[in-house]
Amino acid sequence: MAERPPQAIGYVRVSTEEQATEGVSLDAQRAKVGAYCGLHGLELAQTYADEGLSGKRADNRPGLQSAITHTCESHGVLIVYSLSRLARSTRDAIDIAERLAKSKADLVSITEKIDTTTSMGRFFFTTIAALAQLERDQISERTCMALAHKRANRQRVSGQIPYGYRLAEDGVGLLVEPKEQQAVEVIKRLRTTGSTTREIEKELQRLGLRPRNGWHWHPKVVMDLCRRA
Repeated sequence: MAERPPQAIGYVRVSTEEQATEGVSLDAQRAKVGAYCGLHGLELAQTYADEGLSGKRADNRPGLQSAITHTCESHGVLIVYSLSRLARSTRDAIDIAERLAKSKADLVSITEKIDTTTSMGRFFFTTIAALAQLERDQISERTCMALAHKRANRQRVSGQIPYGYRLAEDGVGLLVEPKEQQAVEVIKRLRTTGSTTREIEKELQRLGLRPRNGWHWHPKVVMDLCRRA
């Protein structure tokens, strides 16, 4: 009697932004999963979905957690369209793979041609996940460097103009706002003497130095400027 093939459980995910820009819809992913099962003689038991949820974390996606649990309990195969649908961090991806392995279940990623039923597939999975994380880390580093460069050159880095500056006519550069800079200097001076937030507020009011919006200084605004000073 032929051995029955392992049960397949599909998982699909898309965020609103990705669906608009990448075109990898839930239906398209379901079709890929179904086609893979048909090609490899697998019985597709169920396909779970997370719609409009980011892949940054695995623990806040109910569809994924249900898919993993189902796969582990049935000792089956979890099938995803690509690793990016499964997880966005190496740690999450590896944790999921290890959780499946402990339950004698497997993972298949169609796009990357990963199949952890084989030793080469397990090795390839770990390598691909690590390279994906490396790329994201490099992008993050480049972003931080770009923002630091903008700050060093007094350029706008967000929608909010920092207190002490005003936006230049080019819409990018920042120019010193003398009255606000005077308030910042007072905060710096009083901070070094150990003055409390309330004492700093009173001194600013006495000198006629106002916050950007309103007449009275809010403690949180003063604290934020103290940390920046």
